[in-house]
Amino acid sequence: MKTTLTHTLRTAVLALGTTALLLVTAPVVAGDWQEKLLFNPPDSQLKLEQRGRIMIYDGLTDTQIAKAMDTQYDRIESMMFVRTIVTSDEGNAMHDSETGQVIVEDDGC
Repeated sequence: MKTTLTHTLRTAVLALGTTALLLVTAPVVAGDWQEKLLFNPPDSQLKLEQRGRIMIYDGLTDTQIAKAMDTQYDRIESMMFVRTIVTSDEGNAMHDSETGQVIVEDDGC
């Protein structure tokens, strides 16, 4: 009985800790490598896009996407954006006043 309770508590703590870490770091981590791929794609990525590959960018900011629309116009057909983070006029991620969570655009999915 004691072993089962200990195991259950450890599992719960691990799950909560992992979830909290993902919620805090997801927008920062997601944007870094995706932003590099979006604005400085390697030749291999460009070849894949020319053959019809679509890259789904997840958790980028609305300002990053606006910049991509202006600077990567010839690649737009190969891009899809989900969970777009809404930013303020200063470029900071906006947060819901009740939940404290980052506000994302409704992408219809």
